[in-house]
This record gives sequence, structure tokens and C-alpha cells, in this order.
Amino acid sequence: MNAREYLDILHVAERLKDTPRHCTTTNRRTESVAEHSWRISLMAFLLRHEFPELDIDKVVDMCLIHDLGECFTGDIPTFIKTDDDREVEDSLLNKWVQSLPEELSKDIADLYREMDAQETKEAKLYKALDKLEALIQHNESPIDTWSENEYELNKTYAFDTVSFSEWLTELRKAVLDDTLKKIDEGK
Repeated sequence: MNAREYLDILHVAERLKDTPRHCTTTNRRTESVAEHSWRISLMAFLLRHEFPELDIDKVVDMCLIHDLGECFTGDIPTFIKTDDDREVEDSLLNKWVQSLPEELSKDIADLYREMDAQETKEAKLYKALDKLEALIQHNESPIDTWSENEYELNKTYAFDTVSFSEWLTELRKAVLDDTLKKIDEGK
């Protein structure tokens, strides 16, 4: 990859800094997709010793690239995203990935295949962190920024995704405790 190709990739990825997500921060600022991707990458890194049998570097890579399709479509909250939305995003992302320098294109395509298959523990951990981060962020944001459906969704979301890991199941229960406390306090 030459310097221009490298810069072109970074220019596309920069769009995620300006791509808003559904959730807000503690201070009511709409978070960006880049901020979400950064935090799930940090979450993966911090679990290096909890999951020593996993390739955490690969999980961090998955977390970093998981929402690159949103460079082209923007963020659509999971509870309203349709199969058609996913098809458009996947098509645009695949076209872009194929346009990248050959080795990089292969590396990224291989990661996306593994992420989509959800067969490896690395892929399962990335997916769990993606969903858990959204719940944690909602618990950090003011409750009056929540959509009406999120009061119930935040009680049930992601339990199935974390079920492969006792540690993640405990984390999900702790997140639920925070959710219930937040709802009870109305903050």
C-alpha cells in the first residue's frame, strides 16, 4: 500500500467521527460511531487476561472495523434496521473493501467473514462487546434521552449473545442491575 492509498482509507474511515449514533453521552452529546468503535476496542483490550485463550488482538481488530459500513449508510439503530438496510450496507462495504490494496482487502474480508459466521470465540466476544457497549452507554446517558422501547429492550437485549461465556453473563447481569437502578431512579 502506498501513502496515497493509506490516506484514502483514512479519509473514508474519518466519516465515522461525524456519523451520529442513536445514543447520547452522559453530557447529552450525541455519540459518534467512531466513539462506539473505540470503546468496544478498549473493552476487548481490557479483557486480555479474562480470556487468555482468545486472540484478543484479532478481537480488537474486529471491534475497530465492525461498523465501517456505516461510513456509507450512516448508523441505523438495531431495533429499526431492516434486512434491506443490511444488504445495502454490506454491498457498499464489500465494494469498498474489494477496492483496497490486495493484502489489506483480504485481511479485512477474512475478518468480516469470521465476524458474520459467529463460529469462533473471538467473533462471539466482539459481537457481545458491541451489544454490551450500547447498553452501558444507555445506562450512562440521561434516561430522558431513551426511546420508549428501550426501557424493555435494555432489560433483555444481549443475554443470548453473552451466553457462551460465564464472565460475560455476569457482566450482562451487572449492566442489567445498573439499568434497573436507572429506571427506578428515573435519571
